Amino acid sequence: MDGLNEYRTARVAEILSDFRTLQYYIAAAPVDPPNTDDYYTEGWAALRQCAIDGQHILNCAADVTVPQASGEAEQERAELKQILLDAYARRHEAQKIYLRQAAAQRWVEYRERVLQGHRPSSSHRRQLRACDDQLRSELSQITDEAIYQELQTSDIGMGRWAAEDPSLRAVQRWVRARPQTT
Repeated sequence: MDGLNEYRTARVAEILSDFRTLQYYIAAAPVDPPNTDDYYTEGWAALRQCAIDGQHILNCAADVTVPQASGEAEQERAELKQILLDAYARRHEAQKIYLRQAAAQRWVEYRERVLQGHRPSSSHRRQLRACDDQLRSELSQITDEAIYQELQTSDIGMGRWAAEDPSLRAVQRWVRARPQTT
């Protein structure tokens, strides 16, 4: 026994709390535009996809396969490490969804400023294209590597115990093992 199971348990609780908070924000974001003509625009499509992705990451089953260890404390350690990976990967994906949602919500705000309550017309074309380009640019910057680093930096900055956090590759493997069926 290495005496770290209390730290592992606390770490899982912190990450699950973060995940719950992110899920709250993801679920609260709008998915339908006030004007149905805007339904298929890039930003609104991104917001709907974020809602679907958020529901998927919430609903996907946990991996309950844990290697058998010798002794009760070692078995608890193995189980906690598996739970940590599950929670960590869910938080990672939720953060990615949340950032994509935030970019899409900024797109909605920019678009509303451009249109000022009017319907899109040829006079808005250049500015609306700039809004779409900005959204695409922001979405392209939301990478697994950037999110992993951001969360790691935040955790360390808050003084959280991160000594056994899963690697980015382990998180990516976890995500790939849970393909979306919708």
